[in-house]
Amino acid sequence: MSTKWIRALFVVAGFYDGLLGVAFVFFWRTIFRHFDVEPPNHPGYVQFPALLLIVFAAMFLRVARDPLRNRELILYGMGLKLAFSGTAFWYELTAGIPRMWIPWAWADLGFLLLFLLAWLRLSAAQSATPGDVPGGITGREAR
Repeated sequence: MSTKWIRALFVVAGFYDGLLGVAFVFFWRTIFRHFDVEPPNHPGYVQFPALLLIVFAAMFLRVARDPLRNRELILYGMGLKLAFSGTAFWYELTAGIPRMWIPWAWADLGFLLLFLLAWLRLSAAQSATPGDVPGGITGREAR
């Protein structure tokens, strides 16, 4: 099984979340102003989650380096994507949310579905072929 598309997916996810995180760490006021959204009363409310995005970006790039060995990290990425998209869509449907968050919620929903597909493919490959990964194939064989 080739992991080329999975590697590419996690490189894109890493850069996406990393750049978004950096943008909100340093330019959050400009972003809120651009979307005509009232900013929170303290930068920490924006910068802390932005820094978490940067941490997740590093994790996604680690998954990209060796998807088979880092398969379990994908579950945490799915948790992140579900948490944000689920929260944004819930509030869009119930109480309202500034429109600036909705395109990112759709992007995260797309990433969530692709991460799930990647995780399922890697799980099937590991259970189908023996190798140096418990119950799975070696990283070299997957390439």
